[in-house]
Amino acid sequence: MNEHYARIIEAIGENPQRPGLKDTPKRAAKAMQYLTRGYQQTVEEIVNDALFPSDCSEMVLVKDIELYSLCEHHLLPFIGKAHVAYIPDGKVVGLSKVARIVDMFARRLQIQEQLTVEIAETLQRVTNAAGVGVIIEAKHMCMMMRGVEKQNSVMKTSAMLGTFRSNQATRNEFLSLIR
Repeated sequence: MNEHYARIIEAIGENPQRPGLKDTPKRAAKAMQYLTRGYQQTVEEIVNDALFPSDCSEMVLVKDIELYSLCEHHLLPFIGKAHVAYIPDGKVVGLSKVARIVDMFARRLQIQEQLTVEIAETLQRVTNAAGVGVIIEAKHMCMMMRGVEKQNSVMKTSAMLGTFRSNQATRNEFLSLIR
């Protein structure tokens, strides 16, 4: 990866050997590995059997989970927050695991639409919840730094599964709680 970054630096007209850039290919490669570390993770490792029996059948919501991802079309960041809720059906997942699931999928080359669905489907599969709702709000550098250059645009995506899709009251409760 280091050599590829050196070639990119040369291709834009810079000298990768000048003092300020000499170690940049190595740093950029290390940063890219970190930013895409989700490829080296699995849901099983993240959840690590942190599922607990519970009689709770009320909504569990983790709100404002920061997320950082890279747009798969431009390799530019998108930054935002996820709101993730589920209705337990006999078991709950450890609280930090919800944020870790968000991070695992965000730390891959992504489009926000797919990220939202992957988080919802994974939480549904792991917990066997009666329903799952995920909303992501993010700012995309590909819209802010290039192209249309719209600084205040925010993309919002949602995925509603189970009772979040079939029951309007459940959906409304979720939407009111994230405001």
